Amino acid sequence: MGIGVSLSRLASSVAREGGLGVVSSAGLDRLVSKRLKNRINTYQAVREEVSRARENGGTVGINIMVAIARDYDDSVRAAIDANADVIISGGGLPLALPGIKKPGNTALVPIVSSARALTLICRKWERHGYRPDAVVLEGPLAGGHLGFKFDELHLDSNKLENLFPPVKETAMKWGDFPVIVAGGIYSHSDITRFLRLGADGVQLGTRFLVTEESSASPSYKQAVVDAGEDDIVVSYKPGSPCGMPFRVLRGAPMFVTANNGRRQPHCDKGYILQKDRQGHYLSCPATSDNSDYFCICNGLLSSAGYNPHEEEPLYTVGANGYKVNRVLTVKELMDELTGLISAPTNEVVKLRELAHSRQPIIP
Repeated sequence: MGIGVSLSRLASSVAREGGLGVVSSAGLDRLVSKRLKNRINTYQAVREEVSRARENGGTVGINIMVAIARDYDDSVRAAIDANADVIISGGGLPLALPGIKKPGNTALVPIVSSARALTLICRKWERHGYRPDAVVLEGPLAGGHLGFKFDELHLDSNKLENLFPPVKETAMKWGDFPVIVAGGIYSHSDITRFLRLGADGVQLGTRFLVTEESSASPSYKQAVVDAGEDDIVVSYKPGSPCGMPFRVLRGAPMFVTANNGRRQPHCDKGYILQKDRQGHYLSCPATSDNSDYFCICNGLLSSAGYNPHEEEPLYTVGANGYKVNRVLTVKELMDELTGLISAPTNEVVKLRELAHSRQPIIP
């Protein structure tokens, strides 16, 4: 979940409650170095954070973005060496994932947005004698980077429930491995609906972003709580230097500045680097062009509290983020999602807030 939102504290809390706790690998070298007050590299940071997340038991994985090409291989090796239960990989097609290091007991799980993409991955992985241990099918309602073209986001054919059957069929063809659905999953009823359709599991990001254990800044969490449906947009220009559509809160400070053409180019992290035909890493386009791009690395680091005095924060959220009305603990959220408790209505939440503020309740 973005840079710095899902670190060991959140991942271990989810794992303790019976879920799969997932660490985000993006920017871990800087985030962990800051916490340890000692500069360490990507391999060391990933191994440290996964190991820390596993200390209290449960099942722990890590999400590693293909788009962060420079750090990708080191992140994969470190996760396997730290005995991560799962590596989830998207932000591009993880075609080379099983060839980086023998995974041992670590499950390898690609993220796809279509049956075609899954077929391509299965064919490439077959050359390594490996098939996916599961697959995450992510629909267009997810937060962050989206695996669709901008003009494809609202097509009926790309609704998660319509993408699912051919992906399930493809998974069955290549070994009958589990299909996990993601993108717009918000409530217990959403979960049960997709399980009835045949999904083997669900992945959620936004709900866990707005928990006490999340490493998102208090202002980030409050921005999601305060957001209305119209406040959540998919950015195009300016957009992510990855070139993929990116869902963002309209009022996020970096997005506002970039959208108004006032942000001066400033990019000094270099995570989103692409290779030329000779295999050399090129500079990120956000280093020189902030009319078409915003600096996603600095913006998301700031939203996780890394450099709040140096950079404006950038807030990403799923399409259903406007439904979030308060910050929960992971336990409260897991109890709600698994159906152990009912989610309070907005009216109940408002009454509780009034009671806590000791203001009179007027019928």
